Amino acid sequence: MNILQINSSARRLHDGQGSVSTLLANEVVAGLVARNPGAKTTVHDLAANPLPPMDEATLGALFTPGEQRSTDQQARVALNDSLIGELQAADVIVLAAPMINFGVSSQLKNWIDAVARAGVTFRYGANGPEGLVTGKKVIVVTTRGGVHRGQPTDNVVPYLKVTLGFLGMTDVDFIYAEGLNMGPEATAQGLAGARAEIASVLA
Repeated sequence: MNILQINSSARRLHDGQGSVSTLLANEVVAGLVARNPGAKTTVHDLAANPLPPMDEATLGALFTPGEQRSTDQQARVALNDSLIGELQAADVIVLAAPMINFGVSSQLKNWIDAVARAGVTFRYGANGPEGLVTGKKVIVVTTRGGVHRGQPTDNVVPYLKVTLGFLGMTDVDFIYAEGLNMGPEATAQGLAGARAEIASVLA
């Protein structure tokens, strides 16, 4: 089994403190590895090593024929190519997706923009769009300061369902840790609920 873990919090995890989404994603991956001895894990901490945004320079590199790209353009495309290759090779993708101002973090958006490429991870045909990243299991850990599950304020889950589905990933489980900024009792309940969901997903 190949496991790809994407940690997209703006905060890093230090000695169990900091990013709760990373903490819980680590627990998901540990559970997967325990159940699949010999599993290979690739981890990206986008707080420690942020990806560049989809800017004009990036678009210029992507739309320049390979033989005409500058050294900088070649390096930029090679970075995206490597991220796409990791996604294609993964059997399970674990996304740590904290809610930031009702949406996904800019770090996660930059990763999505890097791996969503026409003709490679999706294509348009006579019947419309077709996702090319198929046969994957995705587990999303989404953390929130308040309680937003099933509410209009939750733009994280609908966005990720649409985006992952567009790329061909339709087997997606969401694990929620909510109320994390609502006091110690709410935090404890949110973490306990998330860990119960992790156990259920991994069962």
